[in-house]
Amino acid sequence: MRHGVKKAKLQRTASHRKALLANQACSLITHGRITTTLAKAKALRPYVEKLITLGKNGSLHARRQALATLPQPAVVTKLFSVVADACKDRQGGYCRIVKLGQRMTDSAPMALIEIIDLPQLTAPVAPSVTTGTATSPEVAAPAAAEETPAEEQK
Repeated sequence: MRHGVKKAKLQRTASHRKALLANQACSLITHGRITTTLAKAKALRPYVEKLITLGKNGSLHARRQALATLPQPAVVTKLFSVVADACKDRQGGYCRIVKLGQRMTDSAPMALIEIIDLPQLTAPVAPSVTTGTATSPEVAAPAAAEETPAEEQK
């Protein structure tokens, strides 16, 4: 019987599940939001919220506990400096899960999980007009200048 067992197994072994959640937590802390399946997002939320609570604590012991959980020390530094400062006024519920619908390939339910108080990073906007191609005269002129000294040496 599953009395008191709350976490999902995600059809993985314990070590694989531990590595998956640690790597997704690193991605979430680094980027502020990630897109994943709904089951993984639901398993990730309590994992990350406990880490953010450690970050808010700020003690050396809490930092060592986070380092034992997360594989990247740079992410732990960001957790304790940026994320903990952003979430300092919130009493819990640091993450939000937004359902996105089904994935086209296998119809898996997808979700966006994000840290609520973290300022979100936006992707750079691509320019609408390309400026410069390989056949433009600006690019061809330096190539012609390089060929003339070689001809003078002959």
